[in-house]
Amino acid sequence: MAAEVPLWTPTQDRIDASPLTAFQKLAEAKAGATFASYADLHRWSIDDREAFWSLVWDFSGIVGDKGERLLADGDKMPGASFFPDATLNFAENLLKKTGAGEVIVFRGEDKVERRLSWNELHALTSRLQQLFLSLGVKAGDRIAAMMPNMPEAIAAMLAASSIGAVWSSCSPDFGEQGVLDRFGQIEPIIFIAPDGYWYNGKAIEVADKVAAVAAKLGSVRKVLLVDYLGTSADVAATVDKAAALEEALSPFAVKPVSFVRLPFSHPLYILFSSGTTGIPKCIVHSAGGTLIQHVKEHRLHAGLVDGDRFFYFTTCGWMMWNWLVSGLASGATLLLYDGSPFYPDGNVLFDFADAEKMTFFGTSAKFIDSVRKAGLKPSRSHDLSTVRAISSTGSPLSPEDFRFVYEGIKKDVHLASVSGGTDIVSCFVLGVPTQPVWTGEIQGPGLGLAVDVWDDNGRPIRQEKGELVCTKAFPSMPIGFWNDPDGKKYQAAYFERFDNVWCHGDFAEWTDHGGMIIHGRSDATLNPGGVRIGTAEIYNQVEQMPEILEALCIGQDFDNDVRVVLFVRLTAGVELDEDLEKRIRAKIRSGASPRHVPARIVAVTDIPRTKSGKITELAVRDVVHGRPIKNKEALANPEALELFRNLPQLAE
Repeated sequence: MAAEVPLWTPTQDRIDASPLTAFQKLAEAKAGATFASYADLHRWSIDDREAFWSLVWDFSGIVGDKGERLLADGDKMPGASFFPDATLNFAENLLKKTGAGEVIVFRGEDKVERRLSWNELHALTSRLQQLFLSLGVKAGDRIAAMMPNMPEAIAAMLAASSIGAVWSSCSPDFGEQGVLDRFGQIEPIIFIAPDGYWYNGKAIEVADKVAAVAAKLGSVRKVLLVDYLGTSADVAATVDKAAALEEALSPFAVKPVSFVRLPFSHPLYILFSSGTTGIPKCIVHSAGGTLIQHVKEHRLHAGLVDGDRFFYFTTCGWMMWNWLVSGLASGATLLLYDGSPFYPDGNVLFDFADAEKMTFFGTSAKFIDSVRKAGLKPSRSHDLSTVRAISSTGSPLSPEDFRFVYEGIKKDVHLASVSGGTDIVSCFVLGVPTQPVWTGEIQGPGLGLAVDVWDDNGRPIRQEKGELVCTKAFPSMPIGFWNDPDGKKYQAAYFERFDNVWCHGDFAEWTDHGGMIIHGRSDATLNPGGVRIGTAEIYNQVEQMPEILEALCIGQDFDNDVRVVLFVRLTAGVELDEDLEKRIRAKIRSGASPRHVPARIVAVTDIPRTKSGKITELAVRDVVHGRPIKNKEALANPEALELFRNLPQLAE
């Protein structure tokens, strides 16, 4: 049930100053109507998609030629084409600003700190562009990077997209096979990697991995080694076709970056599915669709304005990196952090926020939960007066953690829980800065996105759990999947369940405030007695208990039915005895329902996660059922899977 009063309500001053309010006035003039609520504005944005997306283009100052047609085949999904006559360049839109003002502040734990001005970012992008052109890079070629979240990754992406090359990245903590499973499919001609990276206070060297990956990427013409640990020249000497980046750039003097304007639908990024159920899908995103969706989300939903200091804790292997970088198009300064968010302790990101006058603080639900469980109270220890918004994603944010943000981090802040995915490189539901924040709820659907919740028969439902769908085409739908010429894999991934409707694979529920609760992934929902239950509903209960650090839940096929099995990682010194089991069950029964109560509770010492920090329910379910795991390389800690194999507690 919803709380009776919101956790936060924006003041009228904040509402008046919000870019969303300015946009709404323009939309009202365009529609010849008055919108009494956000819901009214949203309804117009999906009823008249041409007018809405055209206004987003103008409002956010997209550089390019819009063309005459705004939407072709708008009733087809896939098949719709937004701005089919438009031309633009993604990098040109991100590099609109120049000057000595700060554009990037980078921290690599406590080992490295660097600051770049807009002019310095232009200069680095210019030299990289010239280097790429000298290596024969042309529009449509792929450039792959296994990189930390550092300035060179951003500049190299901008240089690639300035030419029309396609950028794809992952983080350097991926194993050799994980990198090859991704980049081996897309045949890059340039491979960019660091000499190593810092994590948890330690230098992690990657020379052997870079050499092994480069040797197996037969398409690569040049390997570029970026200096982070100070050993790039040494590493380059051990890798075939390699050069230290600084050496490779030395022949090129700074000159203005040239931008090739290409069709709106020209490919920009290749992102990868997590790959825990097989080889990762290569999802191709367009330059125009990514740009217009991101500037809409940044300006209207995040309230981003020129000069904001914009942070999201992410790696280059998570779509939030792509989302963060687009903040440049709104004139924001990007605050980059690479390394462990708990080194030397859980205050490090709040130290960064305090020191750099952060205005937008983005992180994962897991981080917020970990800060709460560590007993930290940043509101007492840090000056967070500049932080206007805190954003959370990666997994559902529990009601307990919603409350903790206001009790322990900052009272007057816009808490924007957001949900979308790699599939759309953006969000379906997210923050609305002019609306109240209610406990446990994502505030609303994204403008221009016809988001709904359907039952199994394809009927819209309210305040019941069902499938998250989008019933009309939108610009940031993928162009398709790489190496899927007839589109069969793409069709099967999103449009097989409901014809001509995007089925996202989330188990969701509308609230009576017009917000949404995500109950977990549809393929991870539990079905005891044939009733669908979202795993997040169970986590929201047990993870409030101080004895439990985190939990993972699966459905186990047993005795011609499915029974709920709960795995718990316990606080140091705690044992799973009969009393604790009884209290766990009572907590779930009273806080969720009797159907949610697990048949078995098992203590484990670790829980497997993807590289982006999401727990892997499907992989654990496969291990429990004795099925092979197809892609352990997608996991940050694959060894944890062995903790779930052949457990005697699950044999009876």
